[in-house]
Amino acid sequence: MGGTMKGTEQHYSVKEAMLFSQRIAQLSKALWKSIEKDWQQWIKPFDLNINEHHILWIAYHFKGASISEIAKFGVMHVSTAFNFSKKLEEKGLLSFSKKQDDKRNTYVELTEKGEEVLMRLMETYDPSRNAVFNGALPLRELYGKFPEILEMMCIVRHIYGDDFMEIFERTFENIKEDFEEQDGRLVKRKAKAEEREKELAGQAN
Repeated sequence: MGGTMKGTEQHYSVKEAMLFSQRIAQLSKALWKSIEKDWQQWIKPFDLNINEHHILWIAYHFKGASISEIAKFGVMHVSTAFNFSKKLEEKGLLSFSKKQDDKRNTYVELTEKGEEVLMRLMETYDPSRNAVFNGALPLRELYGKFPEILEMMCIVRHIYGDDFMEIFERTFENIKEDFEEQDGRLVKRKAKAEEREKELAGQAN
């Protein structure tokens, strides 16, 4: 083989590849441990787990998402997406439906109560209790902004594809547009809240 793989020249050594992938793996594991702990603490008062909160988040941004979309964008197995969506339905936070032109897929939408819970969660977000945020503060002080983690975004894009990243970006654009800061809390902009109520009312009729 002499340094080639299937006719393509290999510009890296196996050692280099292994060191990189293990570095990413161990950093990700350490980061996730911290993220998981803070995420659980944030949602604990609302009797939700991380998968349930993530499903509510996705359903909000999609304004009605199929179970397969939730699985894809929530990076979870389809059965996990379905089972936790069912639990959210039992709690009155999600409703299940079929679309007229798509009888094969099951769709979920936030109920009024579900949206209320999500909005209250946004309001209770406290940066001081978030280790990753606090870990990034020195970089913000140094560069005047939070790291945009473009390299990580590039890696994820190559693994999960453009669709995944488009939805990822859209969710954060929605947050920028839909919410404003009042007295150190995130609250939904009034105009957006009224638009959303009209949307939900239209869907109910």
